[in-house]
Amino acid sequence: MQILGAVLESVGAPAPYAASRPLAVGPLELDPPRAGEVLVRIETAGVCHSDLSVVDGARARPTPMLLGHEAAGIVEELGAGVDGLQVGDRVVMTFLPRCGRCAACASDGRLPCPAGSAANGAGALLGGGVRLHRDGQPVAHHLGVSAFASHAVVDRASVVRVDPDVPPDVAALLGCAVLTGGGAVANAARPAPGETVMVVGLGGVGLAAALVARALGHHVIGVDSNDAKLAHARACGVEEALSPEHLLDSGRVAPVVIEAAGHPRAFETALAATAPGGRTVTVGLPSPDARAAVSPLLLTAEARTIIGSYLGSATPERDVPRYARLWREGRLPVERLISARITLEGVNEAMDALAEGRALRQLIHLDGHAGEHPEPERKDQHSHG
Repeated sequence: MQILGAVLESVGAPAPYAASRPLAVGPLELDPPRAGEVLVRIETAGVCHSDLSVVDGARARPTPMLLGHEAAGIVEELGAGVDGLQVGDRVVMTFLPRCGRCAACASDGRLPCPAGSAANGAGALLGGGVRLHRDGQPVAHHLGVSAFASHAVVDRASVVRVDPDVPPDVAALLGCAVLTGGGAVANAARPAPGETVMVVGLGGVGLAAALVARALGHHVIGVDSNDAKLAHARACGVEEALSPEHLLDSGRVAPVVIEAAGHPRAFETALAATAPGGRTVTVGLPSPDARAAVSPLLLTAEARTIIGSYLGSATPERDVPRYARLWREGRLPVERLISARITLEGVNEAMDALAEGRALRQLIHLDGHAGEHPEPERKDQHSHG
């Protein structure tokens, strides 16, 4: 079938991307789903730093590549052997498919699946090869999803069904920002009742971590160098919002610190702000050549722990419904992560907004109705501001 999508032609184009236009929107051919795969009509896709990191060359990926990995859509066709889904179901896309057979897949989300990671690195689907073509030439998949398009064919392991009351804007964010940031708190750090949670870096993933920590009843300290993000965090109910300088000057520490900025200085700040006996969870994705200074003596003498968390150490089939339930109960205001709703043609400008720190999550509406998804009434709604 013919689809419309935004293809990254090559990496390293100069900013501003509105001028260099590294992403080209145009027609592609999409193969039908093979055994174990699903055809999804994309409703909403989020613009994430993991997309930007491919555009600017920080993450090496093959090109041309159809970008986008945080999305929600409607199942339109099932390949042979797919169970647990029906045509018409709304699904959340997740960006690390799991084979379900290896030791990593038995780690309850702690370890990434090597087969899924290898497929992602190659720009392929978990079942092997690509389903996208343009002018007879293959186009790589992004993280097994390629959601900046009208339709996608993905492995069954890349989607989680959600109930129809979860609107596509919310559902899309559950698959990356909330799954990653929230999982860093709930799965990796596992704060005890009453423990304070600090989040360093209040972008989409960091603010999601803060919102999940609040939903679970924890006092939250947010840290960012961007004044606008600090103000937004306060408006979202984060009890304390501090600049890194203010944090370090004050000597404020917490037993659980989540680093979500993906920068070595942010990691060092998070480590310095971790209380004795505490856990520093790093969930940001820095450049591969980034390095940070760590004192091994400090770790030993103060009995601290550093935890790496990829995709929030998540088991998506378990965690996505959990976050959907918190949203439905009015405890997790996922909508607060949305900066703007745009169309596919604005994807290059969206990359600029993200690179310049002017956006949390910009949502691309592929159904042609940007901003026309009213929020349904939920039980027990209350203000988080």
